[in-house]
Order: sequence, then C-alpha cells, then structure tokens
Amino acid sequence: MRVLIIGAGILGASAAYHLARLGADVEIVDEVHQGKATMAGAGIVCPWATKADEPEWYRMYALGARYYDELVAGLRDRGETQLGYGKVGALVVAEDPAELDAAEERVMRRIADAPEAGAARRVTATEARGLFPPLRDDLDAIHIPGGARVDSRLLAASMVRAAVSMGAHLRRDHVSLELREGRPQCRASDGAIIAADEIVVTAGAWAAQILRPLGLDHPVQPQKGQIVHLGLPGVDTSRWPVLLPMGSHYMLAFDDSRVVIGATREDGSGFDYRVTAAGQMEVLQAGLSIAPGLANATHIETRIGFRPAAGTIRPILGRVPGMDGLVIGNGLGASGLTVGPFAGLLLAQVVTGEGLAVPLDRYQPTAA
Repeated sequence: MRVLIIGAGILGASAAYHLARLGADVEIVDEVHQGKATMAGAGIVCPWATKADEPEWYRMYALGARYYDELVAGLRDRGETQLGYGKVGALVVAEDPAELDAAEERVMRRIADAPEAGAARRVTATEARGLFPPLRDDLDAIHIPGGARVDSRLLAASMVRAAVSMGAHLRRDHVSLELREGRPQCRASDGAIIAADEIVVTAGAWAAQILRPLGLDHPVQPQKGQIVHLGLPGVDTSRWPVLLPMGSHYMLAFDDSRVVIGATREDGSGFDYRVTAAGQMEVLQAGLSIAPGLANATHIETRIGFRPAAGTIRPILGRVPGMDGLVIGNGLGASGLTVGPFAGLLLAQVVTGEGLAVPLDRYQPTAA
C-alpha cells in the first residue's frame, strides 16, 4: 500500500512513523510554512489537571499522555535520542485557594487509574518554589510527578527520521489536491501526479486550503499563539517542572537554561506572522505575575504558531465519508502535543485497517 502524507507536524510525523512500522510504502510531503504549530510549540504533557471534562475527549487526552512511554521507548530502540521529551513533573498552581482545592480533587480522581501520573500530592509554597525557583513565594501547588515537557520540533523530526530509516520518503514541496473520477489525487508543484492508494491530510491550519478543491469545507482555522522564550544564563533549568496556573498560560523549562511562557490564543488572526506589542505584554504579564523571579531573564525570542482550531474541543480524525482514499487528521488545537503522537497511531490504524485503539466515530470528518 502506498500512502501519501501531506503535512509533517507532530500528527503527520507520527502517522508516517506508525505507517512505516506497519509496512506501508510512505511518502511524506511537507511545506515549511512560517508559523507551523509544531515548529513553534513547547508542549506540556499533563492531561490530569485540565478543567475540560467532556468524557470521550478527556479519554483521548489521557491516552495521549499514556502513550508517550511506548512512543519514546520505540524511538530510542531505533537510535533516536534527541526527542526533547522529559518527565520532569508538573506543578499546578492557583491564586484562589478554593480553585486549587477543586484542582486537587480533580487530579486525584483522575490519577486513580493513571499510574503514569505518579503519586501526586499537595505541596507547600516553599516546596513548590524549591522545585521552580522563580515562582512566587505564596503559592501552594499540586505536584504531579508524571507531568512532562516536550520540544515538538525535536520530537516530530525524530519520528520523520525513524520513518525514513524504515523506507519512507520525505520531500519538501507545495502540493495541491484535485478530484479524478471521485477520488482525490495529489499534484506536485511541477505538475506531476504523486501516486498514492491513500492520502492522509495532516496539514494543520493550512488543511482547509488544501481540501477546498475537493469540495470540502474543512472547519479548521488558524489560532495564533505568541510564545516567549527567556534565558537564564548559568542556571540549570533541566529538571524544573512544568508550571500550570489555572488559566490559559503556562511555563516550562528546557535543558539549555531556557524558560518558555505561553501563549496567546488569538482567533480570527488569519496567518498574521508578527509579534505584537499586545501579545508580548499579555504573555509576559501572565508569566511574571506567577513567577516574578523571571523578571531579570534575557528575552531570547518570541515564536509564532498557528494552532489548528476546529471550533470544538474534539479533534477531526478518520476517513471522509463518500470519498475513497482520503483520511484527515486535524483540529487538535492546544492539545496537539499531548494527543498528536497517539492520534497519529490511530490514523495509521485507519489507513491499514488495523484494529483501532479507540473508536473514532465521534471524530469523523464531514463530507461537505
């Protein structure tokens, strides 16, 4: 079976990796767009603290976190060590004690059947600051040992390399889709047809443009995120936990004395690839209000990413009804770096007819 994957972000890279493992003849086509979400994202893998409680979606979210151990082990067995992934733990904080109490109840209930989360516990403000030194000195927290952070650039690249090592082909190109006798076909930028038995579109915020010539009104729009990277020269940040305030912003640290604060959620922005004064201020104010110890950090860069937002919490995963040979994976939004690798496995199972790890009836794309 020859499978063409359009888009090699975290979801497409995972689909390619898993399809190659299942023996498919895989070709990956990726255009390096400015603002590609995977290239900008700095991910937190800690689903147990989320306020979102839609049961089926939460199950997918939690399974995404659980799958990381298997994914990482498989990639390392193939010699991939630069994954940007680390189980450094997570700190859930809230300025309102009642909100922290509610978060504690939620976390403890959810981790009862999630051993990968570890033994979560309430910690004092002093303990929390010992784990994340820039933190305010008056914030108690919930510590979740199984929380993790991931550099999506490194992880996606490692999955693509692993797929290529198993025979997949990667090309950088701008492609288009068209219908021929009721089936989609893909045309390269030079006009040549790229032959495929199955086409998997995992093109994120750009998928609507790619699918439109097929008569599909794909309901995913770009949601702009501005993400600030700060440097703390000489400070070992490699074991700092991820920080989850009870809002839309977050913090995490990487091995290179770097702390990331994210992110804005700008709907209706289109593909406006600019750092704005308002966006920069929003992120820094949110970060410094919780971690004032970062005030003297060096500003390294602000990255822009366009999340694929579907207008609903549920992702879009599966075959397009009434159109043979077309599978779509999209709409992961802010949950993409947690769910993406597991969702890529599910797409590979859809394409090959393997038994699905999770039923996808609720996530099926629409035909128009």
